[in-house]
Amino acid sequence: MTQRKWLIAAAILLLVAAAGWWRFGVGQQVAAVAAARGTAVEIVYATGGVEPVRWAKVASVVRDRIVEICDCEGKTVNKGDVLALLDDRQARAGLKELKAREDFLQREMSRVSELITRGAATTQAQERAAMDLRTVQGLISVQTEKIADYTIVAPMDGVVLRRDGEIGEIAEVGQILYRVGVPKPLQVVAEVNEEDIPRVTIGQTALFRTDAFPDRRLEGKVSEITPMGDVAAKTFRVKMALPDDTPLKPGMSVEANIVTREKPNALMIPADALQGNAVFVLDGATVRKREVKIGIRGTRVVEVLSGLADGERVASPAATDLADGARVRVIAARP
Repeated sequence: MTQRKWLIAAAILLLVAAAGWWRFGVGQQVAAVAAARGTAVEIVYATGGVEPVRWAKVASVVRDRIVEICDCEGKTVNKGDVLALLDDRQARAGLKELKAREDFLQREMSRVSELITRGAATTQAQERAAMDLRTVQGLISVQTEKIADYTIVAPMDGVVLRRDGEIGEIAEVGQILYRVGVPKPLQVVAEVNEEDIPRVTIGQTALFRTDAFPDRRLEGKVSEITPMGDVAAKTFRVKMALPDDTPLKPGMSVEANIVTREKPNALMIPADALQGNAVFVLDGATVRKREVKIGIRGTRVVEVLSGLADGERVASPAATDLADGARVRVIAARP
């Protein structure tokens, strides 16, 4: 073997030895955090949306073309104000035909009555004429009510929160054309998993998160819990009242954390420091695996009931390949 090859082999051996010393001599790199006192909070997570406490969806009950629509989005309306008109020409033509039949049957009824006075007609003929007249009059009442459905009106006093629909479009049966409501007060309506609902009670504080206000504290109070859940979705509907000064707007989506329990002066560590029910406590340049008893579990931190003292530092996050007695090197010690 040439001298050059010997030099290359020696260099490789030195690199391997250096890597081994760095890994096993210096130790595995870990971040650490000290156990500290604070308020442990148990929460129930839910997702939902913001909506007014008093509002209504205005939908069409007939299928036809929109011929008029009010430009009133964001404006105040009174109950009964016209919001939209659908094309009722065909329905009115049907009503006109029915009234023509009514006029004919009324004349027929008068003619039969006159014949009876002369003895030229029977009472049965009069009864048939009266029945035909009543039938047509009933159809006229139905048709008149049907024509009223072509006029979309505000169901309550309030503000037009949203309009969906334009002139010329076909309004389908059940299609929501308007949302009318009172802008304040607002509430969050959310769905809570059925396994969590026993911990939720009226009056609990709820903390909300939304991308629209990432750095602002948003609070509410649980105001209503639906008595019956959704069997298919396995959830219960929970309503949370918002204060009048909330910056949230109707239609916003939010994540809700309902605070079900609080415990002050609790010893806490990051949730990612746990490996099962154990943590890795720093002991000089090594870590010692130690079983701990956990109380309240939060999404980011957990309460330690026993097995750890104030100020003791634990590896966080706890790497899956950490072992009891392993040498470590702390790279980011956090208070």
